[in-house]
Amino acid sequence: MTTASISELKANLSRYVNEVRRGGEVQILDRGRPVAKLVPATVGEDPKALDRLVRRGLIRPGKGDPAEVLKEPPLELPVSILDALLEDRDDRL
Repeated sequence: MTTASISELKANLSRYVNEVRRGGEVQILDRGRPVAKLVPATVGEDPKALDRLVRRGLIRPGKGDPAEVLKEPPLELPVSILDALLEDRDDRL
């Protein structure tokens, strides 16, 4: 399990969310003490859990067939993805 302070989590949230998306867990520390845990969202053994999350407005069910997205040609962007990524990372160095 990875640990991160609140300030580190705020600065690198996307990185930690991606880690959790891959199945990892992140323990969040406040002044060196564990206060929360970021874990993957799972339905688990409760078949109605997904319905409860939808009713609470925390998630939305998908529409249509996700495979349809792959039939579309890639977007034509005015800038290269690499240039955009490097520009985004410049302010962190």
